Amino acid sequence: MKPATPVLPSGAERATNELATGSASLDLFHTGPMSSLAGPAWRDADERGRNYPNATLLLANAAAAVRGQRSGARTQLYGLANLGDGERKLIDELLGEGEVAGVVALPDGSLAQIRESVLAGIWRLRIGTEPAHEYVEVGSIPQVVRRAATDLTSAELVIGSPPNGAMNVQPVLAEIRERARVWQLGMHAHVINLTSLPMSIIDLAFLQQSLGNGPVQLMLHGYGTCRVQATRIRNVWSVQFFNSTDDIILDTLEVGGVPIVALAADEDFQDSAERMQEIIEAYFT
Repeated sequence: MKPATPVLPSGAERATNELATGSASLDLFHTGPMSSLAGPAWRDADERGRNYPNATLLLANAAAAVRGQRSGARTQLYGLANLGDGERKLIDELLGEGEVAGVVALPDGSLAQIRESVLAGIWRLRIGTEPAHEYVEVGSIPQVVRRAATDLTSAELVIGSPPNGAMNVQPVLAEIRERARVWQLGMHAHVINLTSLPMSIIDLAFLQQSLGNGPVQLMLHGYGTCRVQATRIRNVWSVQFFNSTDDIILDTLEVGGVPIVALAADEDFQDSAERMQEIIEAYFT
């Protein structure tokens, strides 16, 4: 069998290792309190519109975009480079922090940091550490997630010889390989529930070694905690659910696109459009 060609540049591989070890921060934008914006300007909607014209326009554009957005459509991106510090803080205050946050390793070794707002389907995105590379993005998931999961992963899973003591890992790897080879956009994801399989510690260690860590890690905090991690193999994801004491209660592998648990759906867009309109009317009219 021909070995898989490495697809992660050294910088991306280093950043990916940081994701796997937890050294890459998921505390993304470090936004502070809004005290600097408090005062008379906040008591007058017309004055707010005059003081923050770029933020006002961006929010209006995002509201229009999310109203017409659909789950399978291309995302829409709005840069914050022309916004001052006060306008950025206003965006932070109004959009808030939602349930999904994550990091994406890029080929140059930097990280793209993403955070969903309180309005599902409206995201904050920062490339690297420069504020000039901050964006608001409207869509199911920021496009950088899909691109990295496709461009920075390998199309071929090579199955090596398992270590002594392995029991059931080889048929699981063979199933993953065949499913990943045939999966295409539009197909349902194939889910393998590792929790219900008779897998030994040796099996799980070899499975992790074979799949490796990919360039995307997402954390979801809702009723519980869920970690979505791309593997090194294209279209193969680790999706793990944790209880309140951080013990894994459900450990799965998904063969398919970005797992649906991390995606905004059509009904989310409609709800967010209504809420965004209410925010704009409350603050700017």
